[in-house]
Amino acid sequence: MLVATALDRLPTPPCALLLGWRVVDARPADGWIRLGFEARPEFRNPAGFIQGGFLAAMLDDTMGPAVFAHTEGALYTATIDMNVTFLRPAKVGRLFGEGQVLQLGKTVGFVEARLMDEDGGLLARATASVRLVATEKVL
Repeated sequence: MLVATALDRLPTPPCALLLGWRVVDARPADGWIRLGFEARPEFRNPAGFIQGGFLAAMLDDTMGPAVFAHTEGALYTATIDMNVTFLRPAKVGRLFGEGQVLQLGKTVGFVEARLMDEDGGLLARATASVRLVATEKVL
């Protein structure tokens, strides 16, 4: 399901393109977003699973867009602190991230994300504190 969000007005950043980033569903008013990613063979570690840094990047690239969509494009995020818990190894293929805005203050926000495989199996989760930056100061 394609839902219009403030993200539609921006070009997709190169790092998101590398990860196969795409909006799958969103409820901007609720601060929730679902994104799709492509875990490519080049992302594998020596054990054959997707290296954790790529999974962390996918989680980070889920939380920021949740804030951007929720604020209708008014705020970007800069991650201050991110805690990632890896629950299961990820295989090559489609992955899905779900991000949720927990709380936004004047300068700091709190967000969380979950990363799942195509069958809905939970692979990793993250929480983050983010600095909130007005879009006009970034663009």
